[in-house]
Formats: sequence, structure tokens, C-alpha cells
Amino acid sequence: MAENRFMSDSDAFAWYMEEDPALRSTVVGVAWLESAPSLDVLSERLERATRLAPSFRRRPVEPPARLATPIWVTDPEFDLSWHLRRTAAPPPHTPAVVLEMARVAAMSGFDRTRPLWEFTLVDGLEGGGAALVMKFHHSMTDGIGGVQLAYLLLDEVPVTGAAEPVPAPAGEAMPVSRLMARSLGWAGRRLATASVGAMRAAPSLAMAAARHPGRVLGRTSGVALSVGRTVRPVRSTLSPLIVRRGRGRNLHMLTVDLRALKQAAAVAGGTVNDGFMAGITGGLRLYHERHGAKMGDLFVTLPISLRRPDDPAGGNRITLQRFSVPAGIADPAGRIKAIGGRCRWARAEPSLGLTQQIAGTLNLLPSAVLGSMLKHVDFLASDVPGFPRRVYLCGAPVTGYYAFGPTIGAALNATLFSYAGTCCIGVTVDTSAVPDDAVLADCLRSGFDEVLGVAERRERAEEVKAAAPC
Repeated sequence: MAENRFMSDSDAFAWYMEEDPALRSTVVGVAWLESAPSLDVLSERLERATRLAPSFRRRPVEPPARLATPIWVTDPEFDLSWHLRRTAAPPPHTPAVVLEMARVAAMSGFDRTRPLWEFTLVDGLEGGGAALVMKFHHSMTDGIGGVQLAYLLLDEVPVTGAAEPVPAPAGEAMPVSRLMARSLGWAGRRLATASVGAMRAAPSLAMAAARHPGRVLGRTSGVALSVGRTVRPVRSTLSPLIVRRGRGRNLHMLTVDLRALKQAAAVAGGTVNDGFMAGITGGLRLYHERHGAKMGDLFVTLPISLRRPDDPAGGNRITLQRFSVPAGIADPAGRIKAIGGRCRWARAEPSLGLTQQIAGTLNLLPSAVLGSMLKHVDFLASDVPGFPRRVYLCGAPVTGYYAFGPTIGAALNATLFSYAGTCCIGVTVDTSAVPDDAVLADCLRSGFDEVLGVAERRERAEEVKAAAPC
């Protein structure tokens, strides 16, 4: 069995944190379909995809005493019919009934004796539509890796015919004796690799310290301070309002034109992500105002991708950066600019290069300690580059694609997934923190209206200037 079958430390971080149910790492996606594909064709396509991406046939097995991270083992009893199900949408056959199914999926765990994913095809929606509800564990992949894997199932042109057969990977047994042997071997090789790396780096570091002691000391202290910022506990929310945490969840969908958001952010010198963050924080400011609460900065968890072009699909190549953003700025252009500066600072943290080492250390801590780091973060925001053009599922056009990420201790998770020129924003809300989540959803829509208004005001100003007499 290959060494890379052991979870990376960042994958294992998503796995271990679930010891606290409030930190559940379930991800749910909903692909909205113009029509229902054939279940037989979908089954054939998905069967082939699991053979091309064997991670969908593997289940995690935990070594005793955490001698190593969990190891992915090909399930000898893999049963596609358990992972793919079909159901008819109940009355009133609207998108709301699908979101309710997705909500329940987001709050539930997995059968850990099987691969960590479940798909449900929902047909019978109004107008002949359908939806595919996709549930998987975050230890399997991050957002960008998920998009790469999704291309095994989706097409950029309508395709309904059968593809060439692919052999199925053989199932594997993992008795305790073999698990122990592999885990001890993994731990030994890991220690040896770290020792060799340290010995190789020591001479050059000593020489640099002798030549430029101040520079080396400054760089070393800078890295240490950065690591401290990454792992420091957040002891209280900055929001005075969204402070409670629980296990209840509700889901909401927001739709924003990608080009319009990009133009609005550019007016303020920002990126799409800056505009997205400004829209979410604008909505949170309006929600606080609705409740008569004052709000300044807020703590955010921002996943930052570390994925390289040559990395394999799947797995987690991200780090979670927690920092405060100036959410209380009423002027949307000023908010875009200020938040963009904070995000760029977070992406330049020296600790990013130590992501796996930091995750490995955190994996040794009790879940209560992890909870202290995550449960007082106000919100989580994730921007995933999705599909630039329309895609098809077994010949059925996909009309929208929403991802609902786990809150992992925050009051809400807002995930922007770009699809064919549209920002499909899925919002997962902790209902203990936000009991009137429909009000919050309306405020978030208004927050994006504020941001889009930046470009509209610029256009009106230019029109007035052009019409003015010379």
C-alpha cells in the first residue's frame, strides 16, 4: 500500500475535529438540473468515476493511539447503490424541499465503515426539473479538488452514451497487525524525514546566521510570530449578537452576477473575493443594525488554497487563516478596499509554508482546545473557482451549482462557487447563533446590493461628467 494512503495532516484535521459535533466537517453540494437524467446512466457514469478516482471507494481506518493519521483503505464491500439513491420530490415540488433534504444531510454524520460520500438524485421538481444533492466529508477534498473530481462526472457538452470500461480497484483487508505495522513504519519514516531535513538545513542556517545574524533572527522571529497568530485561541466573538453555537443548521442560496461583482470590486481596487467578503460583511452589518446592535470588526476564517498545478485531484491543499476584518465600514467601496488589504496580509503570512506541521501539532490536542480556537470566530467565507461554462450531468443541463460548507464553529459559512458567469453563494447558518436566519439572508442580499452599487455609482458619475459642458 502506498505511503500517500495515509491522510495528510490537514485532511486529518478535518477528521479529528469531529469529536466535537459542533465542528462537523460535512460538505453538501446541490447541482440544479433542467431535467432528470436517467438513473441507470448516472449509475454507470458514477461507477466509472469511482474507478478513475479510487478515493471514492476508500474508507478511513484509524490506527490505535494515533500512531499515524487515518489510512485510506479500498472498501472490499463497496456498494454503489448505497452511495447513490433516487427520490421523488415531495409536495410542493419546489427548490425548498431540496434545500430541506440538503439541510438534514449537512447536520448528519457518515457511516465510517464506508467511503465518506452520499449522492441523492431528486426528481419531480416543478417544471420538470431535478437536483443532485451531494454529501461528502471534508477530509476527502477541498473545494478546488472537488471541482477537479467533478469533471469525472460532468461534461461541457451533452453526453449520454457509455464510455470505455475501467477496471475496478481490488478491495483491501486491514487487520490490526497490518495496521500497526504500517502505522509504525509511517511514523518512523516521518521522523527520519524530519531529522534529515533538519540536518541538511542546519549548516546553511548556521552560515547565514554567522554572516547576517540580525536578518536571520528577524526572519525566525517573524515566522514564530506568524505561527502564533495562526494557532492562537479566539476567546470571544467580536460580534455582540451572533454568539451562541449549536448543532442546528439552515441553508440559503444567494445569486450574484459574477461580472457585476468583479466590476464593482475593481472600482475600489479589489478582487472578486474582496467584493464577496464586502457583500457578506455588509449583510452582517445590516443584520446587526436590524437588531439594534453595534458592530465593528469581525473574526473570519478564510480558507487559503495552497494547491499547485501538479498536485493530484482531491485531498486538502488549504490552510485556515483566522483574522479580523473591518466589517463595520458602511461605505461599500471603503469596505472592499480595507478588507482586501487584510486578506492580502493573511495570504502573505510566513506560517503558510508550515501548514502541515501546524495541522499535525493541532491533531494531538483535545477537541476542547480546537473548539476554543474555532467556536468564537464570527463567520467563515470561502471563494471556490467553479465551472466557467455550463456543464451537463448525463445530458441534463446544470442550471446552478451551490456548495454549503461546514461552519466549523463559526456562526455561518458563506461559500461562493462560480458557475457559468454566476456567483452561486451557499450560506450555512448555525441556528443557535442566528435564530432568524431568513432575516439574515435578506440582509446578505442587501449587502451585495450595496457592493454592486459601487460600480453603478461610478457609471452614473461618468455619465454626468460626460454630459457636463466643457
